Amino acid sequence: MTKSVQKKPAETDGVPAIPRVLDAASEDVRARHTAERLGIPFVDLWTFRVDAALFRSTPLEWMLRFEFVPEREEDGVMHVVMADPTDVIRRDELEGLLKKRLRVKVGSWAAMQEILQKSESTQRVLEEATEDFRMQVVREDEEGQEVLTIDRIAADASPIIKLVDSVLFNAIQRRASDIHIETQENVVVVKYRIDGVLYTAMEPIDKKHHQTVISRIKVMSELDIAEKRIPQDGRFKIRVKGRTIDFRVSIMPTVHGEDAVIRILDKESANAEFKNLRLDVLGMDPDTMRRLRKFIREPYGMVLVTGPTGSGKTTTLYACLSEIQTVEDKIITIEDPVEYQLRGITQIPVNEKKGLTFARGLRSILRHDPDKVMVGEIRDEETAQIAVQAALTGHLVFTTVHANNVVDVLGRFLNMKVELYNFVSALNCILAQRLVRKICPSCRIVFEPTKQLLEESGLSAKEIEGSTFYEGRGCIECNGTGFYGRMAITELLDLSDRIRGLILDRRPAAEIKKAAKEEGMAFLRESALRKVFLGETTLKEINKVTFVD
Repeated sequence: MTKSVQKKPAETDGVPAIPRVLDAASEDVRARHTAERLGIPFVDLWTFRVDAALFRSTPLEWMLRFEFVPEREEDGVMHVVMADPTDVIRRDELEGLLKKRLRVKVGSWAAMQEILQKSESTQRVLEEATEDFRMQVVREDEEGQEVLTIDRIAADASPIIKLVDSVLFNAIQRRASDIHIETQENVVVVKYRIDGVLYTAMEPIDKKHHQTVISRIKVMSELDIAEKRIPQDGRFKIRVKGRTIDFRVSIMPTVHGEDAVIRILDKESANAEFKNLRLDVLGMDPDTMRRLRKFIREPYGMVLVTGPTGSGKTTTLYACLSEIQTVEDKIITIEDPVEYQLRGITQIPVNEKKGLTFARGLRSILRHDPDKVMVGEIRDEETAQIAVQAALTGHLVFTTVHANNVVDVLGRFLNMKVELYNFVSALNCILAQRLVRKICPSCRIVFEPTKQLLEESGLSAKEIEGSTFYEGRGCIECNGTGFYGRMAITELLDLSDRIRGLILDRRPAAEIKKAAKEEGMAFLRESALRKVFLGETTLKEINKVTFVD
C-alpha cells in the first residue's frame, strides 16, 4: 500500500504558489499535535490580529517560502508562527535572512494561507502600484501648473492605469461601497467607505499626480477631461473575477482641485443575494417583521419607509417586494436610478433630461394595469398626490421619504399640500430605519463599558445589571475594524383607528407617540439597545445614529 505524498507548491518567478489545503480542520488538529509534542505555544490563526507595520516590512515571498507569519517583535527577538517548526534548516535560513533571533510558535498552514491571501495579496498590489506616487516634496512650487494634454496622459498611462485599477480592485476585495479621492493642499488622499464608515485606503499620493488620476477616471467614465470648473457625473463597467461591476462616478471641483467619489454597484453579486432577499436578512426584530409582513400583504394602501440617505430604505422595499412577488401580480417600480435589477419585476429608471420624472412615470405606470407599485422616493407635491390617489384607488404603493422619524413624515406630507384625510386613509404603516454595524463574529470579545460611556448612552448601572456587552477586537476578516456587515434598527407605526383619529385632530407629536407606545410600538432607540443587549452591536455604534432619550 503506497503512502500518498503531498507535493510542495510549484514556484513561479521565484515565488512559491500558495498550496491548496483541502481540509482546514485536519490542518488545525495537526498543528495542535505538533505544538503539544514540541512543547511550544499554538496560535489560533483564524482569530489572529495582524501587525500591519510588521507585515509590510516582511517580504511576502519569504512568508510563502518558509510558511510563516510574523506575530510581533520585541527586544530584537521576532516572534513568528510557523506551519512546520521541526524543519531546523529552514528556521536557521530564515533567521539569517531576517537577521533577528526567532521565537517560534505553531499555527495551521490553512489559516496562514487565508491571512496571506486576505491581508496581503490585494494590499501589496495597491502599495506597489502607489509606491511611485507618494509624497516626494513637502510643498509644491506655486509657479503655475503644467498643462495636461493627451500626450501627457499617454506617457503616464501605464503606471496611472495600474494605480487606478489597483484602487478599484482592492475596494471590491474589502467590500467597499464607495471610493473617495480627496484633494488636499499638497497630497491626494484615497479612502474607502466600508459598512458606512470611511477608512484611509493607502499612503497619500503626491499632488503632482492628482490631475492624471482624475483624468484617467474621467476617460473611463467618458467625461470631459478639459472641464475642471463644474461638477460632472458618469459611469463605467469593468469585469472582475468573471462578473461585471458597475461604477457611478461623481467629479466635484474644490479649492484644491477636483475630488472624485466612485460608487460601487456589484449588481451580479447583489442579484445572487436578492434571489433570497427577505426581511429576515435585514436584522429586524421578530415583532416588527411580523407586523410589517401583515401590512405588505394588504390588498391596497401605502407602505412608507423613512430615514436619512444611506439608511437602507431601498433594500427594505426590495425585500418587501421579493416576499410578496407572485406570477399573479404585476409589480412596477420607478427609481432614480435602478441600482439592482429584480427578476420578474418591471423597473423604470427616472430620466429628468428626457422629461421622465417620478410624477410623469407614476402616471404612466397607473395606466399600465399594475397591482403593486414602488416609487423610489417622494420628493415633490405632484408625486405625493398621485401616490396617495393610487393607494386610495386599489393599488398597494411602496415608497420612501426623507424624514427623521415616523411622526415627522406626517409634517412632510402636509408641507407637500397633500389632503390630510386622504393621506391618513391611504397609509397602512410607516417604517423608520437606520443602519448600524454588526460586531465581527470572528473576533467578538466581552467588553466592560466605562461609566462615561454609560452616561453618554443614558443608561444606569441598575438598567444594565446582568447584561453582557461585546466589541470586536479586530481581525483579518474585518480588516482590523471589529465590525463586519450592517443591520437595520427600526420603528414601525401602525395606523390604527386611534392613531388616525389623533392625526386628523392634529394632536401634538408627543401625544401621538404616547398612543403608539401604548399600542406596543418600539422606538428606534429601544430597538438599538435591544441589539446591544443581544451582543450584536456596540453602544458607541448606536449612539451615532439614535438620540438618547
